[in-house]
Amino acid sequence: MATIDKAATRQSDNRPVFAVLIAISFCHLINDMMQSLLPAIYPAIKTSLSLSFGQIGLVTLVYQVTASILQPLIGLYADRRPMPMALPIGTLFSLSGLTVLSVAHAYPVVLIGGSLLGMGSSVFHPESSRVARMAGGNRHGLAQSLFQVGGNAGQALGPLAAAIVVVRWGQSSVAFFALLALLSGAILWNVGIWYRDHGLERLRAGRKAVAATPLPGRTARRGIAILLALIFSKYVYLSSITSYFTFYLIQRFGLSVQNAQLHLFVFLAAVAVGTIVGGPLGDRFGRKYVIWFSILGTLPFTLMLPHVSLFWTGPLTVIIGLILASAFPAIVVFAQELVPGNVGMISGLFFGFSFGMAGIGAAVLGWIADRAGLATVYQICAFLPMLGLLCAFLPNIERKHPAGPGISE
Repeated sequence: MATIDKAATRQSDNRPVFAVLIAISFCHLINDMMQSLLPAIYPAIKTSLSLSFGQIGLVTLVYQVTASILQPLIGLYADRRPMPMALPIGTLFSLSGLTVLSVAHAYPVVLIGGSLLGMGSSVFHPESSRVARMAGGNRHGLAQSLFQVGGNAGQALGPLAAAIVVVRWGQSSVAFFALLALLSGAILWNVGIWYRDHGLERLRAGRKAVAATPLPGRTARRGIAILLALIFSKYVYLSSITSYFTFYLIQRFGLSVQNAQLHLFVFLAAVAVGTIVGGPLGDRFGRKYVIWFSILGTLPFTLMLPHVSLFWTGPLTVIIGLILASAFPAIVVFAQELVPGNVGMISGLFFGFSFGMAGIGAAVLGWIADRAGLATVYQICAFLPMLGLLCAFLPNIERKHPAGPGISE
């Protein structure tokens, strides 16, 4: 990882440092792959522990809420007192969570393992998103996409790993993936050194470039509220797929667990592709337009999904994943520009809120599935993209505060 320091000295402060971006994206892949193993093993623990869909949803709720509550607090603290070495320390929580899940033979132990995974994410996401913005120079959308696509790729690999390893060797094999936390910790230690030696200087330089006339507080608050509503729409829908899509395919079309996991992998792979496209498109054409298209543009396809055959289910979920995923990098950068100088707090707020909404959504949708069936879940969720109409009320900050050189902090 010595190349990180060399890259920092070779490139000017307003250009992306791709060595750091690739490193943090790869660690995001490992982090989110470990996190996604939790829903990937739901079919196994549902059978072995005789759980209801409501109990499965509660596991997701505990995991997501643990992450969502802590993330904005950690981000806010780090805005005031940066913590370069918090990243490698945070991987220990994920390692502990997977170790606990690998030996969990009682429902309360599963909840403990899920909460430890959530704590790992609560440390990783705010600080790593800050590093991505530092290393991105004046290409904020590209940097956020590269960072986020690592997470999406990890989420896609989780079900694939479960289909190949966990389904074959059982729940205890989850402990094998905990070893990846050690690799991530080693990489993040080097990223932390770059953060300390070069990133903090970029942070200070970027703060000097902030516009002297920020948006009025009322306008910024309205924009943040609208963006959070869009996050609610996106992540409750995504939660319906990540938590229950395999069960839906098994029940409706009679697929095996492995084939259902492969369908989930294809969907999450499409999400990864959509994510890497969304940031650069926002840099070029404007983030507001990308957000508008990404949320509202999925509506025709989500409305069709509950009513089509297996042949069309796969292509529709790919289209939904591609379009819906392109919003998140644009939303995060848009929010950071609404409230400059608070990158950690905003990143923590949006990552945390997305985790929390996904958890609450999973719990509520599990309750609905127990009482009305999984088909009803997707019929209800099909209307969530209509919240994309709120984009009409977002402020036009990109004309007032164009991205200039340096880092808008």
